[in-house]
Amino acid sequence: MKKHSPPHHSQKPSHPKKSHPEKRPTPSPTLDATDPVFGQPQPSPDPSSFKTPHPSDSGLYKKVNNSLVQPIPTARGGATEPVLTLEEVYGSQGAAKVSTLQQAGQIVFHSVGDTGSVIGPQTQSLVADKMVSDFSESNPADVPSFFFHLGDVVYSFGEAKYYYDQFYEPYRNYQGPIIAIAGNHDGLVYSGDSAPSLDAFLRNFCASSPTHTSEAGGLLRTAMTAPGVYFTLDAPFVRILGLYSNVLEDPGVISSEGGTRPLSDVQLNFLQAALSRCRTENYAGAVIVAVHHPPYTGGTNHGGSPRMSQDLDTAAQAAGFWPHAVFSGHAHNYQRYTRRVNNMQVPYLVCGNGGHALAKMRTDVNGSPIRTPYPIDSSLTLESYDDTNYGYLRVVVNPQTLRVEYHPAYDGATTKTPDDQVTVDLATRSLA
Repeated sequence: MKKHSPPHHSQKPSHPKKSHPEKRPTPSPTLDATDPVFGQPQPSPDPSSFKTPHPSDSGLYKKVNNSLVQPIPTARGGATEPVLTLEEVYGSQGAAKVSTLQQAGQIVFHSVGDTGSVIGPQTQSLVADKMVSDFSESNPADVPSFFFHLGDVVYSFGEAKYYYDQFYEPYRNYQGPIIAIAGNHDGLVYSGDSAPSLDAFLRNFCASSPTHTSEAGGLLRTAMTAPGVYFTLDAPFVRILGLYSNVLEDPGVISSEGGTRPLSDVQLNFLQAALSRCRTENYAGAVIVAVHHPPYTGGTNHGGSPRMSQDLDTAAQAAGFWPHAVFSGHAHNYQRYTRRVNNMQVPYLVCGNGGHALAKMRTDVNGSPIRTPYPIDSSLTLESYDDTNYGYLRVVVNPQTLRVEYHPAYDGATTKTPDDQVTVDLATRSLA
């Protein structure tokens, strides 16, 4: 099902860079003054260059302690399971939004990670423009309700000065909220770095109210209001349990790992509490765990995270409830695995080709490209992958099923057929 296209670095934007107003425009009068604002009221052409030039980070990388994890910020409010509802995200329009989704009988959303390009805006614009095209649907129920970002929003050290070029400008035409978990580059620091770990990420994605930050410049989008770097997003038909897997290139780390890491186990407690609530409430919707580092990956640039995977399993076993799917980024390509556990089939999806760079998959023992389905062991199979294109996930959830589609960006706005997809039966935990 994988398609191929010419390398995207040769592609050029079709329009010149637009000018940027110096002051924030007045929000729409249909919104309350304290409401969040998402995309611009009118579409504008893609930029051809960055507003703030991005020099090479090779010198700064030499100042990074590659074995040092960073503290996990405590979530706002102090709850064991901090929760952000989609109704809250939409402000005064939230109740109507939720009611509309419930009446439609489904919710659609986007997901991808590793979006911030340091070379130029072209590759990120490819993905963003294709995602924006999903808002033009004949059936309103097919319009996405939000974008759940899988981390590495801004490279290479999550600097505030690059947020405009790598986040706000690319998604200026995206007419929906963007909720995010942090990737390793969003929290990465180097010796002598003047900004604390996760400084700009917390300001732009974990604000106490939907304020306009300086990073947004003259664009309208306000900060997201997640309660922290770990939280449950509770929306109609779906709950997404977001985790922060820290700053190492490999592996991902979400806990003290039995006292071997200088971290608290606050995220393990959160994950177990969130999964336990699903069990005690007999929650019938889809449950997705989202974490930047993938538990499994066959990419050449990164390895898996077995101890982190063990933490996920420990929480699920203790809670007596397993997620229906696991989403990750980090590996800079698309991969889909099926894991068989306790008579369930759980898809693990890696979608880290949101615009930053692409990385090839490993070859087989003969040096040939892997042919899928490719069994890793008796419980894990690599089902599909794409290591030549940028793309994103389009997720559709209704009371019966969770469907995850992979769309490569080069297809353009007129192509609505995914290159790969998987459907989970929520009741039987089997895949179609």
